[in-house]
Amino acid sequence: MSRSNQIAGNHYMGFSIQPIDYITQNNLNWYQGNAVKYITRAPHKGQMVDDIRKAIHYLEMWLESECSEKK
Repeated sequence: MSRSNQIAGNHYMGFSIQPIDYITQNNLNWYQGNAVKYITRAPHKGQMVDDIRKAIHYLEMWLESECSEKK
């Protein structure tokens, strides 16, 4: 799939490593991947506070998931 065909916005286009490439090459899980995505785009999309909150939300869900798996 071509990374140059981003739908809606260009907030990832200027990065030397696209979040999707980083996520897949490092085998990140759903929570980690979404946190990386929101952290990466936060300063560039014009919704920084919302994106930081979203990243935190995914990290909290990951923590909850890890805690429930350890019981």
